[in-house]
Amino acid sequence: MELRHLRYFVMVAEERHFTRAAARLNMQQPPLSQQIRALEQELGFELFIRHAKGVDLTVGGEVFLREARDILVRVQQGGLKAARAAQGIEGTLRLGFTSSAASHPLIPKIIRRYREDYPGVDIALNEGSARVLTDNVVSERVDIGILRAPVADPAGVAYHRLLNEELLLTLPVGHRLLAGKGPVSLRDLADEPLILVRRPGAPGMYANFLQACRNAGFEPNVAFEVERMLTNVSLVAAGAGVSVVPASMRGFHEHSVAYRSIRDAKPRLVAPITLVCRELHQSPQVANFIALARELGAEYRKEPL
Repeated sequence: MELRHLRYFVMVAEERHFTRAAARLNMQQPPLSQQIRALEQELGFELFIRHAKGVDLTVGGEVFLREARDILVRVQQGGLKAARAAQGIEGTLRLGFTSSAASHPLIPKIIRRYREDYPGVDIALNEGSARVLTDNVVSERVDIGILRAPVADPAGVAYHRLLNEELLLTLPVGHRLLAGKGPVSLRDLADEPLILVRRPGAPGMYANFLQACRNAGFEPNVAFEVERMLTNVSLVAAGAGVSVVPASMRGFHEHSVAYRSIRDAKPRLVAPITLVCRELHQSPQVANFIALARELGAEYRKEPL
């Protein structure tokens, strides 16, 4: 049984006449009658009562008409849905993010714009560390990860850098290094207890900061290692030490924490925003999100500070 057989049957049922149905189907009446006979033989019962003025549906034909129409509608809807999915305007996008990356204003802007442009795509959101998100992209549990610096370089994975922002020193209000109003020299941190995100979580920024300290002539005093950047700001607010965070986190604990630029750092201390995804066989939903993110990232970089 083929879909065309169902279409032939529905047309005859609607017209109650083989000749009129054949005309609407743009075919001859004898082949149409033969196709309906073949369908009846396959089903094992007659679909029509034939008479001089045309045809009427049998009891079995009435039931089969409802089913045939339902099948044809579902096939049509399925084709439309598949076409929309192939264009990336329907389907699902599994999006992961780190808390520090999500704190940047560009990220909610991208997600909100994507929802507006592709309302038929369901977005599944989940939070994790940069390493977990990267692993989930590799294992295809996540389509796109939004993180700061890449933490690994597995085969088959692509990274898209959207922007770099300044890495700021974070100090508790009243700290001695806040006596001046300008940037703080990296050398002034030689005796300060540091609160940093642990190595597996963000080795890129972490490693660059530690190397900059060593290049400045001192071994950094890492007092605490935490899982997330939001935690280190809370510990700074509690007076447990000082830290470094991306500039977009400047507003956290604003009454108990102060933020300063860092001078004399080599290498330059930056906090990137990076997308991670599979390099090959990207779905249209993924491709559309990446294109939009790159577009909005370029616009954001042009905005005045």
